[in-house]
Amino acid sequence: MTTATEPRGDVRTADPHLAGRAGPLRRATRWWPAVLLAVLLVAPYSALPLPGLLDGPIGSPGNLQLLALCLVFGALATGYDLLLGRTGLLSFGHALYFAAGTYVTNTVMLEAGLPFAASAVLGLLAGVALAALLGAVSLRVSGIGFSMVTLAFAQAGSILVQRDPGGVTGGEEGRAAPADRLPASLVGIDHTAHLYWIALAYLVLVLAVVHWAVRSPTGRVWQGIKENERRVEMLGLRPYGFKLIAFVLAGTLAALGGIVYLLLTGGATPQTTTSDFTLSLLVMVVLGGSGTRWGPMLGGILYTWADHRLGDLAGSGAVAGLPAVLRVPLSQPLFLLGALFVAVIYLLPGGVVRLPQRLRNARTPRTPRTTPDREEAPAP
Repeated sequence: MTTATEPRGDVRTADPHLAGRAGPLRRATRWWPAVLLAVLLVAPYSALPLPGLLDGPIGSPGNLQLLALCLVFGALATGYDLLLGRTGLLSFGHALYFAAGTYVTNTVMLEAGLPFAASAVLGLLAGVALAALLGAVSLRVSGIGFSMVTLAFAQAGSILVQRDPGGVTGGEEGRAAPADRLPASLVGIDHTAHLYWIALAYLVLVLAVVHWAVRSPTGRVWQGIKENERRVEMLGLRPYGFKLIAFVLAGTLAALGGIVYLLLTGGATPQTTTSDFTLSLLVMVVLGGSGTRWGPMLGGILYTWADHRLGDLAGSGAVAGLPAVLRVPLSQPLFLLGALFVAVIYLLPGGVVRLPQRLRNARTPRTPRTTPDREEAPAP
């Protein structure tokens, strides 16, 4: 009879100093969202310039307008990721609910003469009803069929807006919001800081709602649907109802974002109804990191900032002085934006949100692993 001692397993050596500092450092980094929120709250009071990132001081009206748009689209991408990253639903019609919030709110103010608050409530309810109705139809199919149905609805909505039925949408020109129906504290360049704070509040609200929803029992079912919908059915759950909840919640957050966008831009434009708008949201989510807590927000902010700033770079004198072989492509903002997107996707698989983890992995030295040989006791 032969007996053998149990293997002692892998023995890893670690630096005790690094291990001792890891705990406090990890606890300190948990507070970074609160610190960032505090910084964003006081941004309108800052005269600090950020050369290359912004023109002039942070608190200037133009920069606050750009930052507010970045916050809105960061929140919008986060809400859209409820479908793409959390439930596995690729929708090409998400712009429709964003536009519903913008157009219905603006049209009610112009045509019915209601104040902004009442019009905003009606615009939000219209977005919720539209998402519930179209979601109930679209979710009857799955996969590419679902994507095509949402695209068809979005195209129909875009054509309807551009045809300008009854003169209520303004056609290709859109319609400006009536200044006399808006709160006085939200009208004029002197009140840009107020609009910025509204955009920041919208972002915080979306992040809180999405975080709560994902961690709820319904959110766990969404994750199961994304991974294996058939298995969810075998557990006795009905995926259709859970997917409809995700669809309506994402549409509601988008409609609310459309109302904030109306305040920021001062009107409703048909560009927000196109499928290209939804494709931009898709790019934002993939750029930041789909299915992560902060990735879609980072992608939306980065994409919106690049969309505005790269346009300035394309028209700058530095580009104009380059040889034609470089000047022609670099003078196209879409080319620069596409090149940035391809570079990020190629160099950072999983999105920008994965960059800190990759840097930590590159800095951490690999610890040696030793596996002692098994010792066999001599046979009696």
